[in-house]
Amino acid sequence: MTVNELAAKCSLNPVAVPDGEKEVEGGYAGDLLSWVMGRARENCAWITIMSNINIVAVASLADVGCIILAEGVTADENVIATANEKGVNILSTQMTAYETAVTIGKLI
Repeated sequence: MTVNELAAKCSLNPVAVPDGEKEVEGGYAGDLLSWVMGRARENCAWITIMSNINIVAVASLADVGCIILAEGVTADENVIATANEKGVNILSTQMTAYETAVTIGKLI
């Protein structure tokens, strides 16, 4: 499933979607960036409540399909601009991290 398809099926809001056709093959939930770098799988949907600029670097290094900012977390303009520049997709939702993971788990 692509990032665009995931966003549509889960009612996720686009924040930065420079590569909406990137594949998503599973999910990962976590907020400790060093942990995510070592454990998130390529092309996963990474669910987090972190919103600082470092999420873009971690997502790029781990080659995740997208970052999903859960629980109404927002990204500032610098994070959005950097994500677009680096080709990192960011979506957002009001759902909790748990609800987001369950919703994605039912689809993928």
